[in-house]
Amino acid sequence: MSKPDIRRPADIDAAWLTRVLREGGVDADVKSFTARNVGTGQIGESVRFALDYARDVEGAPRSIVGKFPSPGEESRNTGKTLGNYWREVNFYKHLASTALISTPRCYFTDVDDETHEFVLMMEDLAPAEQGDQLKGVSLETAGIVIDEAAKLHASHWQDDSIDGYAWVSNTSGAAKPISPDLVKMIWQGFTVKYADRLTPEARHVGEAMTEKFDVNRTRTDRPRCLVHCDFRPDNMMFATPAGGKPITVLDWQSIAYSTGATDVAYFLGGAITPEERRANEKALLDRYHAGLVKLGVTNYSREDVLQDYAAGTFQLFITAFFAAMVVTQTARGDDMFFCMLNGATAQIMDHDALKHL
Repeated sequence: MSKPDIRRPADIDAAWLTRVLREGGVDADVKSFTARNVGTGQIGESVRFALDYARDVEGAPRSIVGKFPSPGEESRNTGKTLGNYWREVNFYKHLASTALISTPRCYFTDVDDETHEFVLMMEDLAPAEQGDQLKGVSLETAGIVIDEAAKLHASHWQDDSIDGYAWVSNTSGAAKPISPDLVKMIWQGFTVKYADRLTPEARHVGEAMTEKFDVNRTRTDRPRCLVHCDFRPDNMMFATPAGGKPITVLDWQSIAYSTGATDVAYFLGGAITPEERRANEKALLDRYHAGLVKLGVTNYSREDVLQDYAAGTFQLFITAFFAAMVVTQTARGDDMFFCMLNGATAQIMDHDALKHL
């Protein structure tokens, strides 16, 4: 049977789904299926396919989830320009198996290197449910997420072979589609578009950051590792009382070779309230450092964690305002981006992080 081609949801049929399963090692014949959209992705479209088989096969999934380019032209162009689709497909092809972190089983994925049309067919993680940036997470769940961050970061700690992957951001051959001037222009547009929602503190941080922050700076003076770079509840699936894996991390569109504690800052700045973060930050950073040590990371002190954490607080801030201006606008999206922006602002101010610029 031939390998599946790359196609959009409307063009999928039972024969194609059969080829997808065969590619993923499942010898089953799909007789029919139903499809419906799931999730709240800003850059991609996710669809659940409930499968009906011509014959029963042990281990054949009752449903699978596919990810495709966004149907919104603005979001789709952003995904293409920034290399998001290309990056995620290659993560599943080359790094998911060694990254230690919990990721979904991939049955089939492919991308057109020129057009960036892509398809990613994964296991359905239900009854686990997607996290919600606006609702945040409990402190217990935050601890589980921090453990997963340590696993990801330890998996390729100071592994300079990653520099050979041009599709991983911050590697020597990676494209740099975003310039400091573009960041500054996007910020200026953001301050106009959202003037009524922007706090004086956030405006101060944004002005200082866009004057000094070099988005293309590679911190070769600090230990580097695989970094998710969009490490937040909306990109995670969590177990429910009905079951599911404790946590699975999705959306590997921004994978980079960079400073690991940036993911920790990104998550804690937006997934719990500033009050919860202040009260529990030390313990959670202790937990992260202990996780790295347990997994074999050496010569990286607790003080190093704090330094990289403070310097990494800007990632959440820049993602929030930049994404708000380059993806298709929705009411939930606006609320989510300001949840991220305001959480990052408090975090930056608490750690006097502007000095790291």
